Amino acid sequence: MKKLILFIAFLIAGFSICNISLAQKVTVKDQCLKLGRGVNILGYDKGFWQDRTKGRFKESYFKMIKEAGFSSVRINLNPFTQMDSQNKINANWLETLDWVVNKSLEAKLMVILDLHEYTTMADNPEAKKEMFLSFWKQIGNRYKDKSANVVFELLNEPNQKLTAEMWNTFLAEAVKIIRESNPDRTLIIGPGNWNGIESLNTLRLPENDRNIIVTVHFYHPMRFTHQGAAWASEYKNLSGIKWTGTVDEKAEVESKLKIASDWSLKNDRPIFLGEFGSYDKGDMESRARYTAFVARTAEKLGFSWAYWQFDSDFIVYNIEKETWVDPILNALMKSSRK
Repeated sequence: MKKLILFIAFLIAGFSICNISLAQKVTVKDQCLKLGRGVNILGYDKGFWQDRTKGRFKESYFKMIKEAGFSSVRINLNPFTQMDSQNKINANWLETLDWVVNKSLEAKLMVILDLHEYTTMADNPEAKKEMFLSFWKQIGNRYKDKSANVVFELLNEPNQKLTAEMWNTFLAEAVKIIRESNPDRTLIIGPGNWNGIESLNTLRLPENDRNIIVTVHFYHPMRFTHQGAAWASEYKNLSGIKWTGTVDEKAEVESKLKIASDWSLKNDRPIFLGEFGSYDKGDMESRARYTAFVARTAEKLGFSWAYWQFDSDFIVYNIEKETWVDPILNALMKSSRK
C-alpha cells in the first residue's frame, strides 16, 4: 500500500512539474537566441505561391536547410495581390503558407512570417494601411495556436512615404490587433528608413510590451555589396570592388553594428539582423570574407541573424545545380563541409 501511495505521489509531482514547465513563458531574449543562424526563403519564387508543386522551392529543402546548420527561416510574404476587395486573403494562398509553416516546424526550424510588402506600403501607405492591419488580424487568428517557434515580423523595410513617424503609428495599431489573438507571440519590428541601423533612435515601441525583437538590415558598404545590381542605380555600373578585410574595412562593419548593440543595451531590446549579404556580381573570395566577418561580428554582439537569401540572388544555394554555394555557406557556418 505504501508503495502504491508513493507511486501516485511521484506521478502527481511529475505531472505538476510538467505543467509548471509547460506554463513557463519563453523570454524574448531566449527567442532571439533560438532564431540563431537563419536564412531568407521564398522571396522571389512567385510561381510557388500559385502552385507550390511548380515552384522552385522543394519540400526537401526544409530538412536540408536544418542539416546545413541553420536554425530558422525568414519567410518573405507578398500577400497583397492575394487579397480581395474586402481584404480577405485567398484561401489557396493561406493553405500554401500553412504547408510552409508546418514543414518548417517539422524540420525543427524557427519560423519568421515576414510581411515583405515594403514597396507597396512605401508607395501609398495610407491607402494600404487597412490591408496591412487586416493581414495581421487574419494571420493572428489563423496561427494563434501555433507554438512559440512561429514569430511575426510586422513589415520589412518601411521606407519613403511610410515615414518613421507614420510607421510608429502603424506598428502600434498592428501590435494591438495581434495582441488580441496572440498575447504571448514574439514579434519582430524594425525602424523606418529601410530598417537602417542609423534609424533605431526613431523607433517607438509599446513600452509595456517586452516580447518584441528589434530587427535591422546591414549592407555596408553598399558600393561593394550592391555592385552590378540592376535595381541599385548608384551602384549598377560598378564592378571589381573587393572586400579584403583591411583594418579600416573591418572597423566600418564593427562601428555600424556597434550602434545597434549600444541601442539594444540601452533599450533592453534584443537584435535580429534580418538581412545581410553581398550581390553575386562581386568576386567570391571577397563575398565569402565579408559574409563571415559580418556574421561573426553580429554573433559576438549577441545578435541572431538571417542571410539574404537562399535562392534567386545573393544566393547560398544554387537550385539549378542543386548544390550549396560552399564559400558562402562555409562563411556563414564557419566550418568546412565534407
